[in-house]
Amino acid sequence: MRPPQMGRTCHSSIAFWEMFPFLVCSRFDKPNRGFAECSVSDLLLFEWTVLKDIIILSMEARPSWDSPMQFVLACVSYAVGLGNVWRFPYLCQMHGGGGFLIPYLLMLVLEGIPLFCMELAIGQKMHLGSIGAWTAISPYLGGLGIASVVTSMYLCLYYNVINAWSFWYLFHSFQSVLPWAECPVNSNRTGYLEECEVASPTQYFFYRETLNISSSIDENGGIHMGQALCLLLAWIIVYLFIVRGVKSTGMVVYFTATFPYVVLIIYLIRGVTLHGAWNGVKYMFTPKLEQLANPQTWINAATQIFFSLGLGFGSLIAFASYNHHNNNFERQAVVVSLINCGTSVFASIVTFSIYGFKATFNYESCLERMRLLLLNTFDLSEETISTENVSSWISHLNYTHPERFAAIASKIEECSLGAELDTAVEGTGLAFIVYSEAIKNMPLSQLWSVLYFIMLLLLGMGSMLGNITAIITPLGDLKFLSRTLSNETINGLVCLLCLLLGFGFTSRSGNYWFTIFNEYAATFSLLFIVFMEVISVCYIYGLRRFEKDIEDMLGHRPNWYWKLMWAVISPLLLISLFIFYIINYIQGGTPTYQAWDKDLGKSVVKEYPLYGQVFIILLLLSSVSCVPLSALYAFCRRKQRGTPVAQQTLNTASSDT
Repeated sequence: MRPPQMGRTCHSSIAFWEMFPFLVCSRFDKPNRGFAECSVSDLLLFEWTVLKDIIILSMEARPSWDSPMQFVLACVSYAVGLGNVWRFPYLCQMHGGGGFLIPYLLMLVLEGIPLFCMELAIGQKMHLGSIGAWTAISPYLGGLGIASVVTSMYLCLYYNVINAWSFWYLFHSFQSVLPWAECPVNSNRTGYLEECEVASPTQYFFYRETLNISSSIDENGGIHMGQALCLLLAWIIVYLFIVRGVKSTGMVVYFTATFPYVVLIIYLIRGVTLHGAWNGVKYMFTPKLEQLANPQTWINAATQIFFSLGLGFGSLIAFASYNHHNNNFERQAVVVSLINCGTSVFASIVTFSIYGFKATFNYESCLERMRLLLLNTFDLSEETISTENVSSWISHLNYTHPERFAAIASKIEECSLGAELDTAVEGTGLAFIVYSEAIKNMPLSQLWSVLYFIMLLLLGMGSMLGNITAIITPLGDLKFLSRTLSNETINGLVCLLCLLLGFGFTSRSGNYWFTIFNEYAATFSLLFIVFMEVISVCYIYGLRRFEKDIEDMLGHRPNWYWKLMWAVISPLLLISLFIFYIINYIQGGTPTYQAWDKDLGKSVVKEYPLYGQVFIILLLLSSVSCVPLSALYAFCRRKQRGTPVAQQTLNTASSDT
């Protein structure tokens, strides 16, 4: 901080001193001189000194990270989450394998790192959560912080449900035979359950045993008690992680940020040694450059960077608010962003090695089924047909014995390794079905299952720490709450509210509501929030003032790269993504969802009912509407009460300081 220039007019200092009528100039070695006799220099210097003391005292009163490394680990634990494991590999598979890395890395430089750094700078400068930070910048921007809290609340409601599923799978991994490895027998013990036979054991365990899902969103049903208890356990653990605020969170992140990498390394070693693993790895790194001409590839790369780093939720602002004033957030933003990007690529190598093993296993199983079918139908010797020549034998027998071949034509399958590798799955389908199917075919499958679901839990819990911190930090900054309730009580009430609302996701139709929140609760609002953030910093607060704040913290001003990204490139990218999302939503017609059909053993597409569509619209607007409504409230309140001159001056002096 620097003292104000002595050439300023004395109006601000006079107003400031009017708040302290009993102060004299004795602090400046001029005893027995009242306010009227002090020079402008005395007034300005005293004003700056008092304000500096106030700011420093507020910084010292706020808890802080024990070390910069603890802050970095907290950011890594938050940013590196489930999306790195189940979303990025899917996008690579859909958009040209290794070729997808080109737009992904480019968007990291143009969008990800600059916005990540900007949010860290805001939190570290203001030493407040999202609501307090944006209100300090301007009373009309407090709605940005509220919107971030609302969006984080939505995320917490359904994100911890995934952790509950991970607990469910983890507890079921300690069995001699994994329950998703084979179908359960029917009540007569004469065969397997029909739903499991027409689907697969892994699908049956997820949809029936884990979710007990209904056939549509209209069929509600009761609470799944097993899932409800797992959700209760998940929220108890989250509360224990945050009970003492940044002090307890700071200790937890050492484990949640590092142990998933230990499991990923173990899985990488195991994965690349599996039969057929290299088929998947080669598939990933073989670029399909024609996909670069597809606009959707670039849009998905931009949105993946955006959401993977956790921008707009207020978590980064909350984390950075516990930093020391001179912490080098600029370097940390680059480091965390690169770690997050590298983890996505690293996790994809692990995922595609598992993909390769699963695809090769399914491909060879298909060939073996066709071999046995031909041998039994045409009474051939075992040595006649092998898995290597089964395709040629199919063509040969179809030509030489058309009548007999016609009888089995409906049973002939087209076995293709490429088709198996092209089957793209994301989200819960990848994490809880595809991975489970691959794990059950591994030797010591119970061990690999336990390791995998522990890794998912730690990734999910690490992200939950950031999500919940984005809520409790702004609430803890509110004076009327902090004066009446302890931080432990506030944290407990937030967790209890989320738990009670989250029980709805454990009902039979809960997965369909989970899908609504997953697809509509955050995307639209976050694009709007971060766009408003960068516009507010650059064009309302002022880029030059923001540069001075950074110089005050780091000792140097941001270079041309940061300023160009903040002022021009990032806003253009964000507004483009925002417009694309609106157009895509309008052109998409009636929203649809995947409903489980137990008779067919697969998901079918259904349209959301009218109340579901209304709920989606309310979900889209509920968070973004906080911004204009809060600004309108601030305007009306300011107009009704008026703003005291002294308070205006104090705010101005604080921002200048």
